[in-house]
Order: sequence, then C-alpha cells, then structure tokens
Amino acid sequence: MANLKEIRNRIASVSSTMQITSAMKMVSAAKLKKAQDAITAMRPYSQKLTELLQNLSATMEGDNGGAFAEQRSINKVLVVAITSNRGLCGAFNTNVIKGVKAVQATYAGKQVDVLTIGKKGNDVLSKTCTITANESNVYDDLTFENVADIAQNIMDSFVAGNYDRIELVYNHFKNAATQLVLTEQFLPLAPLDTTDVNNSVDYIFEPSKEEIVANLIPLSLKTQLYKAIRDSFASEHGARMTAMHKATDNATDLRNQLKLTYNKARQASITNEILEIVGGAEALNN
Repeated sequence: MANLKEIRNRIASVSSTMQITSAMKMVSAAKLKKAQDAITAMRPYSQKLTELLQNLSATMEGDNGGAFAEQRSINKVLVVAITSNRGLCGAFNTNVIKGVKAVQATYAGKQVDVLTIGKKGNDVLSKTCTITANESNVYDDLTFENVADIAQNIMDSFVAGNYDRIELVYNHFKNAATQLVLTEQFLPLAPLDTTDVNNSVDYIFEPSKEEIVANLIPLSLKTQLYKAIRDSFASEHGARMTAMHKATDNATDLRNQLKLTYNKARQASITNEILEIVGGAEALNN
C-alpha cells in the first residue's frame, strides 16, 4: 500500500485536474449556446434555399445546374474532412477520420485526395492521405465570407475537371450529447426530382429564370459548406462539454476512492502505533 504522503499527492493532483476539466466544461457550455443558436437559425434558411433552387431548376428544360451538375465517370475524388483545431472532445475527431477512411474504401482504386478543415484531422490524415490543402485558419474568424472563399476554390477545382466528385464528411449537431457523422455529396449536384413539382403555375421572372438559377447554385453550395462547418463547430463544443463532464465525474469518483484509501491507511498507521505503545508498556510491566 502506498504511504500517506503519496496518497495525499495523488489526491491533490486529481483535485487540480478536476478543477481544470470543470472549468473547460463551463467554457464549452457557454460557447455551445452561441454556436447552437447560430446553426439553429441557419438551418431553415439553408433548407428553404435548397427547396427554392429545386423548384426553379425542376421547371427548366435541359441541364439544370450547368457545369456544377455535370455527371462524369468517377476517377478522382476530393473529400472535405471537417474536424476541430483542438482536442479533448471525446471521439469527435476520430469519428470524422473513420468516415474519411470509409469513403476512401468506397472508391478503392481511384484517386482520393483530402482537403482538411481543422488541425486535428490534418495531423492524422496527413500520415496516410494526400492532403491538397489545410483550411484550419477559418476557425479564427468563422464567417460566411471566409467559408465562401474555400467553397469557391472547391467549385473551381470541380469545374476545371480536377475532380469528378467532391464529398463532405463532418459531425452533424443533434444535441449536446449526440453528434452524427454525415457524408454528403457536394459536387456534382444530385439530380433533382421533378415528379412533385407543380408546373401549372406560370411565374414571371426578373431577371430570367436561367440567370436566377445560375446565381442561386453557387450561393447554395457556399451555404451548404458554411452550414456543415457551423454544424461541426456546434458539435465540437457539445462533444467537449460532454467529455469534460464525464472527466469531472470520473475525477470526483477517483478522488473519493483515494480519500477512502487515505483514511484506511491513516487508521492502520494509528492502530500500529497504539499496538507498539501497548506492547512497549506490557514489556516494561513484565
């Protein structure tokens, strides 16, 4: 059994760690509220924009999405892996890395490159994958304009023929305790379902319908990437808050066990001292 000094040192160490994890939990909880409000407010806009784009595109004849809807034989694939810049958030980053590797397995024999958004994903994936770019700096100022620049570069690569398919892998925010890893096709645009579109209504467009759709498609793609990063950002704080909450609970249990061990060792030490005193007194009496 460890001596009393070692146990006291361990108790102090665990207590210090518990204070750190508790503080990190509160910080993540405060950041989560803001991030959750942002993604909750954005989802209806993103869904309505996609719905509007589908309604307009479905009424057009021929190619709906222009260069962004071009279906090619898949030889070169770009995977956009959205992780975080910081750790201590459970399996948040590991799940995305597993999702990227699953996509790689799906396109076995094809050229699969990775664009990373987040230092943690870049650190791991750079060892086994071909990294085309690392856009981790976007978290320093997470705005639509900064994300739009990244999306534009990705769209330009697809139009130039550098890649035949582009997919996003990220954590979808469900609630503070649950994040779902999603793999979404970013480009080319998925074929639109025209079976449910009502063509009986004749709209007047200003400017032309084709020009409206041509402007909406890039905006929709930029919004899709921004929503994915916002989803991941909220999921990161939710995962970290949950992980730090569990770490604090575990540290509390460990500290209580150490205190119990310390008390037992202290009682044993006192008992031994009493026995030595009694034994010494008995020896003097004899």
